Amino acid sequence: MRHVEHSVSSSPKRLSKIGLGTWQFGSREWGYGSEYADQGAAQVVRRALELGITVFDTAEAYGFGRSERILGAALAAGTSQEVYLATKIMPVLPVAAVVEQRAVASANRLGVRHLDLYQVHQPNPLVRDRWTMPGMRALRTVGLVGDVGVSNYSLQRWQEADAALGAPVLSNQVEYSLARPRRGAALLEFAAAENRIVIAYSPLAQGLLSGRYSATHRPAGRVRSANSLFLPENLDRVLPLLDTLRDVAAAHDATPAQIALAWAIHHPQVIAIPGASSVAQVESNAAAADITLADDEYAALTTASERFTPVAGRAAATALATQALRR
Repeated sequence: MRHVEHSVSSSPKRLSKIGLGTWQFGSREWGYGSEYADQGAAQVVRRALELGITVFDTAEAYGFGRSERILGAALAAGTSQEVYLATKIMPVLPVAAVVEQRAVASANRLGVRHLDLYQVHQPNPLVRDRWTMPGMRALRTVGLVGDVGVSNYSLQRWQEADAALGAPVLSNQVEYSLARPRRGAALLEFAAAENRIVIAYSPLAQGLLSGRYSATHRPAGRVRSANSLFLPENLDRVLPLLDTLRDVAAAHDATPAQIALAWAIHHPQVIAIPGASSVAQVESNAAAADITLADDEYAALTTASERFTPVAGRAAATALATQALRR
């Protein structure tokens, strides 16, 4: 399992290039059911630990705290001391006192006394980071939080958070994949220059890059149904990208999903946190960390990605609304 090297993390722990995202733990919108929440999730975590995954990401918003409880219980049953545990505050009113209170609540649900990474889940347009980061600073001072991160921040907002904290904001968690490559370019430049980390969520574009779906075989479930990438027209438009993924996968005796992950973590400052619905899936995801893409393969994938122009914006919103009315 490859790890991020020379980070500015305050933790001595190594951060695996492939982590585990846990939005699906206890969240009804994924439709995984009670058996997964009660047993399957713990099995996934246990196998992830065995495979050398150290980065585990959750949030208080996932299942209204249930994901944190499930993850905490699963990690408590494990034996690894190398876990780098990350969670996020939903910034409804992220002033300092609220940030401190919500961190304590998350730690309690996780069953820990220390959060390796505490992140602001979304930028609040009304509450600037000068009101939020003093709370983060206080949490670091008392030892409840190690590293501070943000999520879904623009480069400018990330830099503002840096200034407000008075110390490096280690990471920015954003949607980044072959289906959404343009969202990360400026952030990656900053991360490389300042030795920070970009945490890629939805690195498989919620399964789009697995090649399992098509215009005639669309995914079920509330989350994917609301994602414009799974509109029939976009499932047709993505075919050339999937063909390139399959070509590269064949050369590595790998799956398209593994190649998509290998592309995401090819950048030295990127950690990918795909979810996993099964032990087999977390095994597949972890194996992607050991795939090294040749320069021409990376270039071919990047070119195919840049040529993928999904229906987006107002047109996508209209199509999704029409789709919902037909159900």
